[in-house]
Amino acid sequence: MAEIRFEGIKKQFKDIPVIKRLDLTIRDGEFFTFVGPSGCGKSTLLNMIAGLEAATEGNIYFDNLPVNDLSPKERDVAMVFQSYALYPHMTVYENIAFPLRIRKKSAGTIDEEVRRVALLLGLGEMLGRRPGELSGGQRQRVALGRAIIRRPKVFLMDEPLSNLDARLRVGMRAELKRLHQDLKITTIYVTHDQAEALSLSERIAVLHEGEIRQCGTPVEVYMRPANTFVAGFIGSPPMNFVPEGDLILGIRPEEVSISPEKTDGAIEVSISLIESAGSFNWIDVRWGDVTVKGRSEPEEGLLRPESRAFMTFPEEKVLRFDAATGRAIGRR
Repeated sequence: MAEIRFEGIKKQFKDIPVIKRLDLTIRDGEFFTFVGPSGCGKSTLLNMIAGLEAATEGNIYFDNLPVNDLSPKERDVAMVFQSYALYPHMTVYENIAFPLRIRKKSAGTIDEEVRRVALLLGLGEMLGRRPGELSGGQRQRVALGRAIIRRPKVFLMDEPLSNLDARLRVGMRAELKRLHQDLKITTIYVTHDQAEALSLSERIAVLHEGEIRQCGTPVEVYMRPANTFVAGFIGSPPMNFVPEGDLILGIRPEEVSISPEKTDGAIEVSISLIESAGSFNWIDVRWGDVTVKGRSEPEEGLLRPESRAFMTFPEEKVLRFDAATGRAIGRR
């Protein structure tokens, strides 16, 4: 395991800045996620940690030792990609064993380690199969097994679940979380999927245009976003924003109740869209010139497009942002 520190890291491709400046410490044994839209610099950061890309400026440290001049092999990191990159002609056993064979470990050590990792990942009955005989989720577990068996200082994961269907992604998120709890290896994960970031991470860094817009725990980033970019990017559906002169008011859709019945303090609105989510409905309503998304109970059949409805939300859940800068009011 290793603590990883970025000190004044910048990265440019020709004259284009990809990482503008990064000063950050990832703790020993932490599950840390960089999340952000495509092109924000997530994968470039991962490649710099691995030694596949050189920083334009600054230093990267593993446990206070500079690694800028070390090769990927010397850094002792293991990468897991969205493409499984398995050897199709090899069995599951041979794919997992491959890193140890390269290191010329004994046959007994290899067998013991492969079976240990296979048990950890639920692959014990699949060791004789080839990748073409496995599901996407099983192939990703084999890729994880090949990384785990090396016992690296650091796991680097580049959108490893993006090729899986929605059900498998949820299952694999649970697998990854369990594995980290068992192994306690420093893990750096990059994704554009904020649901993955929230569910997996001990801390999250939200990247945008090569800069960290906020770094904190999932609860901090979700409940106390530092600015309108983070507030709008983290959360599904995204936060509602209501311009109010020098302020922008923000309220999460799950905090907004839409009902056909008027209650004290309710705001009259007009329904524009209804989306069923099974146990509840998402409702888009027009409030003056602004569209706001809220929730309703599924049995409230009086709600239909273009009908009148009433909106309520707890005032203490409303966040305030400076309209000029986008920064949350009350934050430095």
